[in-house]
Amino acid sequence: MTTTLAQQPAASAAPKQPPAVGHSGPVEARRRRTTAIPAFVRTAAARAGSGLWKSAGIIAFLALWELGPTHLASPSTRVFLPPLHEVLAAWGKLFESGTIQAHLAASLTRSVSGFGAALVAGVSLGLLIAWYGRLNAVLNPLLELFRNTAALALLPVFTLLLGIGEESKISIVAYAAFFPVLLNTIAGVKTVDPLLIRAAKSLGLSSLALFRKVILPSAVPTIFTGIRMAGTASILVLIAAEMVGAKAGLGYLIVNSQSSFLIPDMYAGILTVSLLGLAVNFLLVALEQHFSRWRTAVGSGS
Repeated sequence: MTTTLAQQPAASAAPKQPPAVGHSGPVEARRRRTTAIPAFVRTAAARAGSGLWKSAGIIAFLALWELGPTHLASPSTRVFLPPLHEVLAAWGKLFESGTIQAHLAASLTRSVSGFGAALVAGVSLGLLIAWYGRLNAVLNPLLELFRNTAALALLPVFTLLLGIGEESKISIVAYAAFFPVLLNTIAGVKTVDPLLIRAAKSLGLSSLALFRKVILPSAVPTIFTGIRMAGTASILVLIAAEMVGAKAGLGYLIVNSQSSFLIPDMYAGILTVSLLGLAVNFLLVALEQHFSRWRTAVGSGS
């Protein structure tokens, strides 16, 4: 008894250690608060680094365009290849005078008109050809013949038949944009999963409902691939057509500046064509994502 009573005060005299949980709780909370901001900063830095990495090629090209003519090329070459700041200065002068807006409006009017006509005709005819096999057998040889004929090779024909006005330029744009839309529409409809069609038919869908709810949504990505190709073709062919015979438009601006030896103005027109093509591509990609939202919903649900 005496030994046990003697050991109890000694044990009680020892200092009590605070609980580990109670001691580490505030420290862990403070650590979480301090690491929350760096995590947000790291996320923003990662996104900025990714965007910078993706645009590294464009930045390097622009830097080479600015420094190359000045430090790498001879003075005679600089006359025909001015640095970037001179081209941007010329573009600013054309913008202030309203010249670039007038030429851009003329090119956009022709391109949108021809592209719209090709879009309606290409999608409609492509759906009919893909849906009806006999129509495909009848029209396929003729379509193959015209598809392999370059649009610019027919420019003199369009000019002779329709004159040098707007009709010939809109028609050549529609011709160039028609076949990418048509062929990709046919491919999109023909490559629909047969299991989807069988499942829809087993549910009792009519032909019209099957076409509207199964065929078209499944063919949208392939159709938009053709639409994007047609958008690029419509701009390129239009610029070439405007170089041959026009009084307004970006192609006319480029060739007229070259013949007048206004080299910075010529490059300003070329830069405007590049930016226009980039903007058209971004617009078509946004439309494709809008009409293909069901694919994103199915992928996120799985």
